[in-house]
Amino acid sequence: MRSVLRPAVRRHGPISIVAAVAATIVLLIGYVMTVSTTPAHAAPVLLSQGKPATASSVENATFPASAAFDGNTGTRWASAFADPQWVQVDLGASAAISQVVLTWEPAYARAFQIQISAGAGGPWTSIYSTTTGTGGTQTLNVSGTGRYVRMNGTVRATAYGYSLWEFQVFGETGPPAGCTTNASQGRPATASSVENAGVPASAAVDGSTATRWASAFADPQWLQVDLGATASICGVTLTWEAAYARSFQIQVAASASGPWTSIYTTTTGTGGTQALTVSGTGRYVRMNGTVRATAYGYSLWEFVVRTSTGTPPSTSPSPSTSPPPDNGTFWGDTASIPPASNVVMLKILNRTNGKYPDSQVYWSYNGVAHSIAEQPYFDMPVNTAGRMYFYLGSPTSQYYDFIEFTVGPAVFNGNTTRVDAFGLKIAMRLHAQDGYDVQIGEDQATFAEDRAVTFQKFINEVPAEFDVLAQAQAPYRIIAPGSHPNFRAGGVNANYFTAYANSVGVNAATSDIFGCAGVLANNPSMCANLNRHVATLPSSQWGNPANYYLTAPANYYSKFFHDHAINKLSYGFPYDDYAEQSSFVSHGNPQYLLIAIGW
Repeated sequence: MRSVLRPAVRRHGPISIVAAVAATIVLLIGYVMTVSTTPAHAAPVLLSQGKPATASSVENATFPASAAFDGNTGTRWASAFADPQWVQVDLGASAAISQVVLTWEPAYARAFQIQISAGAGGPWTSIYSTTTGTGGTQTLNVSGTGRYVRMNGTVRATAYGYSLWEFQVFGETGPPAGCTTNASQGRPATASSVENAGVPASAAVDGSTATRWASAFADPQWLQVDLGATASICGVTLTWEAAYARSFQIQVAASASGPWTSIYTTTTGTGGTQALTVSGTGRYVRMNGTVRATAYGYSLWEFVVRTSTGTPPSTSPSPSTSPPPDNGTFWGDTASIPPASNVVMLKILNRTNGKYPDSQVYWSYNGVAHSIAEQPYFDMPVNTAGRMYFYLGSPTSQYYDFIEFTVGPAVFNGNTTRVDAFGLKIAMRLHAQDGYDVQIGEDQATFAEDRAVTFQKFINEVPAEFDVLAQAQAPYRIIAPGSHPNFRAGGVNANYFTAYANSVGVNAATSDIFGCAGVLANNPSMCANLNRHVATLPSSQWGNPANYYLTAPANYYSKFFHDHAINKLSYGFPYDDYAEQSSFVSHGNPQYLLIAIGW
């Protein structure tokens, strides 16, 4: 396998163009989707008309997705003649959706779902589902909150595609009732860095829009606030200075050092004032900026965290500079990790849910193996390139996997990888002396499930052509598609990518596309774009994950591991670091690296 330890490819994301909305609607750029059973407090309004729309396909240019949202029953969207197909609309803001009206052309859906999501690429939650669609005009009473709404057609009623004269979404926008308490003002705040002493972290929570926090001119950077006690967080308002975040997450944690859970994520930040409807619980709340919109750092006039009425945090002392114990969580106690004498201290964690004792969870470096029971720590020295292997049962077991890294005198660079195969569930958490703390690898929901469940989930979620990847070497490995004979010369799916690659002038074998080999060996952007099925899109859209894997042909093996990874970041193919989508992490002055091994 080609080493995936290469310099990160910096993303230059597109500037998002947000459609204008009526002045009576409060524009909330993004939120975390939640399904609600609370009735509307005001008469629902038509939210979808004239809003940006996309679809899985169009029959031809005469029937675009936008025609279903133009308010004209003489124009329509029509899809390709295949199942499944979808059409979706971006409402531009968080909305409590109460009704959907579908006006079908004769090519209607027999089975379909109405789905909502916080992001254009999902994950999606169904708020209506039927297998007995009637066509005509269907008025559906629904209940849910989301920015993106789609009709997901799974079974056509005719030999044609799906076609809608109009797709109307009704509801109301605005923050949830009772989401008013400003819990962050005057609370202790810290940051990954400051540009200088005149722009401290505390300035973003002082209630003044004349003072601000500003970071160093680098990615990533974060700002966090201690609410003093666990609180139910319903909204966050960011008032950006001109140096804003293009990509960022709002995250919550029980302790100042994490682990962090993202309750809002965007790669198309707009700056200005962003009022976000979110849902989460935590004492610590942070803005984690990953891609800057300017050459400067990140800068906030105000960082307001809102909690539900009646649940203001209690007063408590400011946190110490040392991270508190993290007992009882996935990552365990970090306070007792000994300091490194070399570069960074590694601690290997048994997260097999009782399947194997510590005496049967092994790690191996430079050919020397130890069990966790024997030696749970390793003081990592400087190295130019290396791997650490992990085994369950014995040091020669077929249940194994590895991480990759290079370690400098004062920096750690490393990643988990699914480029070759999935062998064991692995997650890493890197913590640095400056407070930087990041997690990568499989998510905790994946760790919690049995191995057999993960294999079956793969089969359930990928197209049929990819099922064999979880069967060929089961129960030990789910292999990458480029390694299976079906996708190689002479195989039943040897031409899986051929027509699509040829459409953009690439003459490469399907296995070379999956493996970024041959003519693609030195073309990371094209290899990534083919795997993600965005090669035919304008280059300005290549860096937007919402566009990835939406239709075949695509690397659905990679998609599966992104879908089940922390922050959706994974190394599913060799150039998956293009547009910063990989599970690669790099930071100076590392303090410790936790490595969780699962079953």
